[in-house]
Amino acid sequence: MLGSNVPGNLNPHVSVDCVVFGFEFGKLDILLIERNMRFEGTEFKDLKLPGDLVRKDEDLDTAASRVLRELTGLDNIYLKQYSAIGSPGRLLKEPRDMVWLKSIGHPEEIVVTIAYYSLINIDQDNSASFTLQSNARWYPVSEVKELAFDHLAIVQQALHVLRTDLRVQPIAFELLPPKFTLRQLQQLYEVILGSSLDKRNFRKKVSNMPYVVPINEKQVDVSHKPARYYSFNRKKYQKTNKDSF
Repeated sequence: MLGSNVPGNLNPHVSVDCVVFGFEFGKLDILLIERNMRFEGTEFKDLKLPGDLVRKDEDLDTAASRVLRELTGLDNIYLKQYSAIGSPGRLLKEPRDMVWLKSIGHPEEIVVTIAYYSLINIDQDNSASFTLQSNARWYPVSEVKELAFDHLAIVQQALHVLRTDLRVQPIAFELLPPKFTLRQLQQLYEVILGSSLDKRNFRKKVSNMPYVVPINEKQVDVSHKPARYYSFNRKKYQKTNKDSF
């Protein structure tokens, strides 16, 4: 019977896939899983998104959180569900995909995947707080040109949604340290949007955000003029008109 090797506690028709964006000042990365297999006497290695079938005793958000916890050891990562994909043949881009799916007991029927994107700050000060699985690696988003199955299309859609959300929601502050400079904030926007922003215009817009609050502290031990630090006040944001972000 198709999918008969799937453990009884898993739903063979519904999975979650997670597009994990990692921000490091100056670049945007994505967390991918190395897939190694042998097909027709040849060794293959490619990359895929982290994901899993949904357990019968968990909802979709819980399943996505579990995948990320098992992958990074982290809880409470920013997660957003943004799409559902169920195209016939979506898991069978290459003939070797069927062999790999059978080897892990994955069903051969159509599997609908619920796609999430998540955000992690992976700069040097924060990277020590999590440990990746041995087959997981960070890759620059701009260099990812091919992935297993339909995962490249899922990533491209996630990047589009992320860029849209960045313009209308305060998700940028999920990736910044508790105190940051306006230069760091602008750099984050530029890296994710993939374009340069006018410094004067950007700072004018930020000055109209009462929830981006200057604090009485400046940079130290820098070779340039020390910049003032700012913080994001979530309570103030929640009290303002959120649509104005």
